Amino acid sequence: MSRSRLRRPPPPAGQPTLDTLRRWVRARGWQPFPFQEAVWAALAAGENGLLHAPTGTGKTLAAWLGAILRTGAAGPGIRAVWITPLKALAADTLRALEEPLGGAEPIASDWTVGLRTGDTSAAARRRLREAWPTALVTTPETLSILLSLDDAHEIFAALDTVVVDEWHELLATKRGVQTELALARLRTLRPELATWGISATLANLDEAVAALVGPARAAAARVVQAAIPRRLDIETLIPTPIERFPWAGHMGMRLLPQVVERIDRASTTLVFTNTRSQAERWFDAIRAARPDWKKLVALHHGSVDRDLRTEAEAGLKAGRLKCVVATSSLDLGVDFGPVDQVLQVGSPKGIARLLQRAGRSGHSPGATGRLVCVPTHALELIECAAARAAAEAGRVEPRRPLVAPLDCLAQHIVTVACSGGFREQDLLAEVRSTHAFATLDDAAWRWALDFAARGGRALAAYPDYARIIERFGRWYVASAAIARRHRMNIGTISGDAAVDVKWLRGGRLGTVEESFISRLHEGDRFLFAGKPLVLFRFDGLTAWVKRARASAHLQVPRWNGGRMPLSTLLSAAVLDLVRGSLDNGRPPPREVAAVLPLLRTQARWSRVPDHDTLLVEQWRGRDGHHTFVFPFEGRLVHEGLAALVAWRIASRTPSTLTFAATDWGFELSSRDPLAFDERAWRRLLSPANLLEDLLACLNGTEMARRHFREIARVAGLVAGAARTNRQTQASAGLIYDVLLEHDADNMLLAQARREVLEQQFEFRRLHDALTAIGTKDIRIVATPRISPLAFPIWAEFVQSRLTTQGWLERIAEMARDLEAAADGAAPGGRQEAPRSGAPA
Repeated sequence: MSRSRLRRPPPPAGQPTLDTLRRWVRARGWQPFPFQEAVWAALAAGENGLLHAPTGTGKTLAAWLGAILRTGAAGPGIRAVWITPLKALAADTLRALEEPLGGAEPIASDWTVGLRTGDTSAAARRRLREAWPTALVTTPETLSILLSLDDAHEIFAALDTVVVDEWHELLATKRGVQTELALARLRTLRPELATWGISATLANLDEAVAALVGPARAAAARVVQAAIPRRLDIETLIPTPIERFPWAGHMGMRLLPQVVERIDRASTTLVFTNTRSQAERWFDAIRAARPDWKKLVALHHGSVDRDLRTEAEAGLKAGRLKCVVATSSLDLGVDFGPVDQVLQVGSPKGIARLLQRAGRSGHSPGATGRLVCVPTHALELIECAAARAAAEAGRVEPRRPLVAPLDCLAQHIVTVACSGGFREQDLLAEVRSTHAFATLDDAAWRWALDFAARGGRALAAYPDYARIIERFGRWYVASAAIARRHRMNIGTISGDAAVDVKWLRGGRLGTVEESFISRLHEGDRFLFAGKPLVLFRFDGLTAWVKRARASAHLQVPRWNGGRMPLSTLLSAAVLDLVRGSLDNGRPPPREVAAVLPLLRTQARWSRVPDHDTLLVEQWRGRDGHHTFVFPFEGRLVHEGLAALVAWRIASRTPSTLTFAATDWGFELSSRDPLAFDERAWRRLLSPANLLEDLLACLNGTEMARRHFREIARVAGLVAGAARTNRQTQASAGLIYDVLLEHDADNMLLAQARREVLEQQFEFRRLHDALTAIGTKDIRIVATPRISPLAFPIWAEFVQSRLTTQGWLERIAEMARDLEAAADGAAPGGRQEAPRSGAPA
């Protein structure tokens, strides 16, 4: 130790130092990582920054102990705010933050930690206001509510540090924009505030930092990356035999014995599925396969009642459960130490998702995360191999921050008006300090202010939409009643129309979508929350149920949000593997080796796609002509492309076309052949007039009208808290029609159109895909039979047109015929379509 350091006066009694933090960590058998020390030093110096480190390496300790070091001894008021993206994580976060404050050698025994989320009771909220803790764990929505209170400037008068946990989960969402605006407000109240984000899986760190601290502060902000390679063991279960003509989900529960065996060999396992319906089926199947595990297996997804989810989380952490079947509801943050392996049912669809879920196991510094992929069809073997290879190479998808969602801005304007008001230019400068609104022009700002003041031009005659009022150059909320109503509806989380599911004799199971339950009749049986149920009565708000006596042939609810597409990065990695498996001369990954017969049949009957070529296959079946196109851009993009191409064809030549799509390509089916040459296909797949054509072919006005419900709720045009989803949709639809007729330039209408195209079809990715296709060679192949890559798309098409029994029989019959043909002599060979022909 240097003499100059020895001469420094000692810190005040009780004041934590870097040595205090080091001793505390070492006392638990660990050594502080360099990245933790870097964050501690940066926070002590009052710097802003982003910590990017693998799951399970001690990110929470780095940020939390740094925040304690920055403040030192606790004083009155809130000194640190910890923002968590999910209410479900808040209680666990609270326990993690309390650990260094107690015990034999606490770091800061005078610190207290409190919790304030939407689930906090009224009594607990009153106690908090009487004596605020030193640190507050909260969510973006609750932080905005606190900022809307009359005394917000007093509540946060002593604030030193804000930490945003799992920043990557918020970044590309409206909740991320809401967080940006809240952070900008806190920086106005406390200019010396230190802001830090924590993330595990991000590629675009510069954008993430700019969104977190604001563009003006981004250059000076620290980005701390942990140079700790996270040890991951990722493998794939390979079924036998492998069909050369697969379709989505056709393996069903074929891999169930292997899954049960893996669960049996481990102490505790997390089984992740991509959809809630899939989680219900696998939970039921695992318990049926091992009845002795009935009390050792739990179900966890967002529609299951919170008390049941809490019970599953507690059992998981205590090591009482053998297995928990979950969706993304357990992707984040919660530290489940006993979990020693993760099973991923189906393709992970993204590299970041694979890493996030693998990190749920071995969740401690130095431990190995173990993940086993369970494919649901043969092509997912390739997707799993591609995801693993990309993860090992350190590649991960970027998450782009949203730009200028005006519904969020309108909500924030009213929030600030509720808290002592604002001067227009002051708030404009504050809003422009965020990444989301850095380029906000004067016209858009004036529109947003006018919208909050009177509802815009079309709604100015209705007093309910006059939410803020100007007095002596300062804007205030118009009334206390409006302030109360506004606080009840703060937030940007959009919810599907859902109804409660309750036992007839009392007790809540969770929620299912209204569209599913409304199709059932009294006495119909379905599977939900892992229980066989029978519908007793549906009164429009609640589905009253009893336990069903038998568990066979149960319907399973379907939830929106199950259409999870391959990410752009993973799609490219899949295409690399598909092409390279037959060309590079090196042994392919074992997953790809298992599907080589499929790929060889594809090459024999057609050709294997690659990055430089767009493959178009044409096949004539007994029900008409089928055209298959393989852009490899993910399901949502392909649905948009199929609709776009079908509409462009029909607008030139009267045609009746139907279409289907998967992650690998799309199909157009017609009575007459689509005899188009390469030049005609280029016109059909041109990005010219893309926005106008998409809106026209997809009934864009009606889609935007339905999506407007969420924008209207966020912007404050309709109340969501005390209304049913049907009432909210009706009110929003009426307002949409009024605006469309009397205020067609209303900026929220344009936002609704943009958002619906992005959410339904990944519009920016679709545009980029068409631009890329313009540089590719288009190869048109007439195939004698359906090729292996076309078969799953055709199966989607058949499934959408026939009854359950009908499509299963037809697909199975076709698969048997094609397998027999592939086993026999090679068919007459592929037929390249001519390069000139009928124009589109």
